[in-house]
Amino acid sequence: MKYLNYKKGFTLIEMSIIIGILIVLVSISASALLLFSKESNLSSNAEEIISILRRAQNKSLASEGASRYGVYFNNTSSPNQYILFKGLNYASRDSSFDNINDLSDNIEIYEIGLGGGNEVVFERLTGIANQVGKVSLRLKNDPAKTKSVYIDGSGRVGLDPPAVPTNSRIEDSRHVHFDYSRIIDTVNDTLTLTFEGGVNKTIIIADNMEDGQIFWEGEVEVDSEVQKIKIHTHRLNSPDTQFSVHRDRRYNNKSLIITISGDPGSLIEYLADGSATDGSSVNVSIFNQE
Repeated sequence: MKYLNYKKGFTLIEMSIIIGILIVLVSISASALLLFSKESNLSSNAEEIISILRRAQNKSLASEGASRYGVYFNNTSSPNQYILFKGLNYASRDSSFDNINDLSDNIEIYEIGLGGGNEVVFERLTGIANQVGKVSLRLKNDPAKTKSVYIDGSGRVGLDPPAVPTNSRIEDSRHVHFDYSRIIDTVNDTLTLTFEGGVNKTIIIADNMEDGQIFWEGEVEVDSEVQKIKIHTHRLNSPDTQFSVHRDRRYNNKSLIITISGDPGSLIEYLADGSATDGSSVNVSIFNQE
């Protein structure tokens, strides 16, 4: 009896199928690895921004060079950049101290929610941020992949949004920005704070200049209650002026009107409940409130 000797092996079709499956598996693995790498890069860029913000905060806390420090976000450059700078604001900074950092080529800044500005500056001694909000990044070729860096009023910086207070106590800083078109005489002009009951506080601008900007922060007692106010400028006579006013409702419960000498109208007006409106001055415009 004869026995047939069958040799087992793969046919050409079977080999083609196996090779095809391997190619698909390799492609899927490569795509997943590439996506993971890009998402990891997105997270790394966000962490680097947090690091540079904290570095600016630490420099301000230490009052290095008797100055404040901040970070400016440039979403028009290619690649987008974030710049640690020395000064009261980016426009009047000492550019010789600039520390310029580039985002990765595949990542962009798609949102800057800092009250209309592109920068965050930290206060000396307290580390409090003068701008609060968030800066958001995303992958250019996959816009659904995002990461946001948050900055709150206390100066806390991180990837998590600020916690919403669970009690009924109002903690709205009423951080307001507005543009002022009239040229300010920094030698002779004064600011006046008029609280309810006729309590006035006069601020001599010449005595409250820092790094070429107006900066005043203080307390005023009204009916035995302390009101805390901060007023400063982000730009001054360049060619107009941008004012920033902080009136934290945790510490303020009196109505307030702020005026400047030489202008018959008011700059900004607050009700006792903290709500604010632009003043009666024809020189006030672009009123933004957080």
